[in-house]
Parts: sequence; structure tokens; C-alpha cells
Amino acid sequence: MTLEALNHHNPELVTWKYEEMLFALLGGIRIEGLHSMRVTLKVDFKTFPSIRHGLDLYNETQTEKLIKNIAERFTLSSTYVHKAIGHLINTVEEYRLQQLDKNKLENKSTKYILKKEEEQEAINFLKQENLLQATNNQIGNSGVIGEETNRLIMYLVFTSRKTARPLHIISFGSSGVGKSHLQEKVGELIPKEDKIELTSVSGNAFYYYVDDDLGNKLILIEDYDGVFAALYPIRELQSKQKISKTITMRDRNGNTRTLHLTVKGPVSIGGCTTSEHVYEDNANRSFLIYLDESEQQDERVMDYQRKLSAGKIDITDQQKIQKQLQNVQRVLQPITVRNPYAEQLIIPKEVFKPRRTNAHYIAFIEGITFYKQYQREHKVDKESGEIFIETTLEDIQEANELMKNILLKKSDELGYATRKYFENLKNYLQENNQKTFVNNAIRKVFREHPSKQKRFMLELQQYGFVKKIDGDKKKGFVYAVISNEEYEQLQRSINKVLDDMLQRLKSMEGVSGLQVVQEDNKPLKAATVKRKMAVVQ
Repeated sequence: MTLEALNHHNPELVTWKYEEMLFALLGGIRIEGLHSMRVTLKVDFKTFPSIRHGLDLYNETQTEKLIKNIAERFTLSSTYVHKAIGHLINTVEEYRLQQLDKNKLENKSTKYILKKEEEQEAINFLKQENLLQATNNQIGNSGVIGEETNRLIMYLVFTSRKTARPLHIISFGSSGVGKSHLQEKVGELIPKEDKIELTSVSGNAFYYYVDDDLGNKLILIEDYDGVFAALYPIRELQSKQKISKTITMRDRNGNTRTLHLTVKGPVSIGGCTTSEHVYEDNANRSFLIYLDESEQQDERVMDYQRKLSAGKIDITDQQKIQKQLQNVQRVLQPITVRNPYAEQLIIPKEVFKPRRTNAHYIAFIEGITFYKQYQREHKVDKESGEIFIETTLEDIQEANELMKNILLKKSDELGYATRKYFENLKNYLQENNQKTFVNNAIRKVFREHPSKQKRFMLELQQYGFVKKIDGDKKKGFVYAVISNEEYEQLQRSINKVLDDMLQRLKSMEGVSGLQVVQEDNKPLKAATVKRKMAVVQ
């Protein structure tokens, strides 16, 4: 007997005929998740009333119940119906496997092949002096308004997807401030074949990627609220660069077997959210950037919007720049980065969770070195044969300047929203020569919601930044700020640690001609560094 093929001209109503029985799969066929076959079936036979049933065709109990219902309704033998359902499962299964293979081939065929002149232009761009500044300028010319530091950090984090230790980034800010827009615009500078953009995803979706589907990819999450169910596998991908899961499934003969799913990275993940504390576990694994919500940035964005509407923005030129930076990404090749200064790098003691932050700091420096690979001598380790490039003091200096604000945020006891409120409060009091304040008056000035202000004030009092000095519940409490300089002092302390460390490394190179470099292409030994440090001291 020759079985008919699936009729999937309408993807939402796939039909299949078995002799005089007509099966319709309402809502189409789900390709992902081979461990199950969830469908909504409509079964017709001659003039009998239709049967509609939602089930997992890989579930024996549900399938047996369906077979019994069909046999009773249509007065058919159970053996006949069982045979029909078996053929249906095999047909759908074969279709799903074909579609997965087809999608895989399509993904491979989408890889862009650079022309020789495009490749040379990209390499010349990467060879120029002041590469990071030139890159930042081009990011701005591509249509990213303001956010000079944040946009460059984000671009370098996205670039790190090609390294052995990719970085991750989360953008924080109030609703409507442009978090998703910034991520989207910087994401446009990454080749399409290298990124996956998500607005929503189930908890199991990541486990069904195959082979190297996620290898060295950039995953962009529009809003963490949309992937709440998948936060655990996302964290595992960030930490371990792979995820695994064991499931049970039935083969074509109905036998149950265990299947171990493993999906490998590495991946770089970028996301946006307004809820800093809700996604704290994911935030700890990421660079945290806070968007500019100043009036000056508002004006810059609105001015751009007006010019765009008036036709004074050259969209074609922006698209050319986007393509140029995409090609820059394409010519970057995997290569090992060695940092001969790594053992002398330190981060400020004020930083919370220093182990993870220290790893991010080192990886960020390596990411800058990786981006400058066409400016560095490619050396060969004589023992292992490994090709590598080396970090320079310039890389460390540039990383320090970019990371000062990130380290400041990671050292702050207050959350982003509370810190923003507190800084606005201090500025208002100073401008109006006030030593004390009451909540009601400040709320009217800032147009803050009472529940939000209450949460901010509780946090400020909890950490000792604000205290009650007078009043009662009936008349209202009077508050005073304990210190107006605490945030500036923290910032100066962090900057001093980084600046002193860099100056010490520079002085090491200038003492008696000593240089902290690798000799004879061998890793620098800790003892060598200590001896040189002793000379400097």
C-alpha cells in the first residue's frame, strides 16, 4: 500500500489521508522538540461526526485512548485504527526530520562570502591607529545616538563571541529610555549568520539546537521578561558554555529509550530589562550598563528623530557603515590571546563578587587584544605550536577607561533605580540650599509614584544614606542626607586603584630596560614577575 504524503500547503492546517480516513493537524506541525509530538487532531470518516483531540502522539496512554475513541465512533476495528495512527506518526516524524535537515542546510547557505575588496577594506580598518576610537565613531555614524561608552562596550562584548571566553551584557534603564533600541542598533553591526534574536522562548527550547548551531553565536534577548522560563539554561550557557539534559522518548517501534541532549557554545548573550533585582543571577554573569537618561540625551535623540523625519539623515550611508562593520566582524579569526601582565592585574576591593568580576575584567582586556589581532605580531609557542598574540599596556589602559563606570556600579550598595533617585535628590537639595526634606515635597518635584518612593527611601535608610531627624506619621517625617560625597568618593577610590595599577605596570617597563613580556615564546613565570616587581619597589 502506497501512503499519501502530507498536504501542508496551509501550514496551519496540515492534512493526511489514510484510505477513507482524513486526518487534519490543526495549528500545523511543531518542528522543535523531537522528544514529543504534540498535535491537535481532527479525524473524519465518511459521514460520521468529526473527532477532535489534543494529545502527544508519543504518549502511549494518550494514543491508545485516541485509537479507542476513533474505533468506537466510526465502528472500525482497533487493529485498523492502530495501523492508521502508526502510519500517521511515521509520516509526521519523517517530515519533521526532513525539515530539520532543510533548516540546517539553509542556515549554512546563509553564510556571507566576502569579496576580496571587502575583505581588504575590513582588514585595513582593523590595522588603523586608535582603532577603538575609530570604531566608536563608526558606531555613531551607523545611527547610534549618544551612549558613547555604552555602545563601544556593547560592541566589544558582542565581538567576544568569537573568543574562547565570551562576555555577556545586560542593559538597564527605565521603560522607554531606549534599551532595546541600543541593543538592536549595535546588534545590526554583527553579521546575521552570527546572531540569534529572541523575543520569547520556552524553558526547553535551547536544548534542541543541534551540532554547532550556537557555537560562537550572539544571542540577543529583547526583554528578559519574555524568556523567564529559560533563565536557567541561559545562566548555564553563560557559565559553562554548554547545557545538557536527559529525556525519555519512544522510537518508531514504540520502545522507550533515554536520550542525552547536549548543546555546546560558546555564546555571548545580550539582554535588556528594567528589573535589576529580578534577574540578579543572570546579571552577576554579565556586564551591566545603565543607559543615559539625562535631558541632554533626550534632546540628542529627539533632534535625530526630527532630522530623520525631515529627510536629512542619509540612511544609505548608515547602511554602508553597518555592512562595513559586519565585514570587520567577519575577518576576525579565532586566535589565542596571552596577557603577560595578567598576574599583576587587580580590581578594587569595593567590588562585590570580586571573583566573577575579576574574570570579566581579564576577559574584557583579552577581548580588546583579540579585536586588534591585525595589529599584533603572531607568535608561536615552541613547546605546543600554538599561535598567539599578546596584550599590551595600551589594551589595559583602554579597558580600564571603559570599565571604570561598570566597576563603580558593581561596587555600589544601591540598586540602579535607587541610586538614580538618590543622586537626583542630592542635586536638588544642593541647588536649593536645603539640608532636610520631606517625602511629599520631593515626590511632587520628581513626579515619582508613592510606592516607588517608599521603596527607595527604605533602601536608603537600610544602608544608612538617609536618616529621620524629626516628625511623625501624622505630620510626616523630616529626613536628612548623611553624606553628599559618598558616591564621588567611591568613584575616586575605584579610579585610583586602576590608575595606580597601570602606572606601576608602566614603570616596570621603564626600570633598567625591564619589560614584562614573554621570552622565547614561553609563558611568563610567576617568579620572573615577582623579581621584576622587587626591582621596581
